[in-house]
Amino acid sequence: MKKFFKDLKQELKKVKWPNRKDMIKYSIATLSIILFFFVFFTASDLIIMGIKELMK
Repeated sequence: MKKFFKDLKQELKKVKWPNRKDMIKYSIATLSIILFFFVFFTASDLIIMGIKELMK
């Protein structure tokens, strides 16, 4: 167990962590994509439901 945590610590030192500016940029990009797909699928669902109602 001790070796595992020692190796884990060494591996985490090798990781290149993003700085604050990059993290904000990546977070905004991720939230934008999520919002886009939310709007897209909601609109698609409403359009399909509207077409289904017209066919009754």
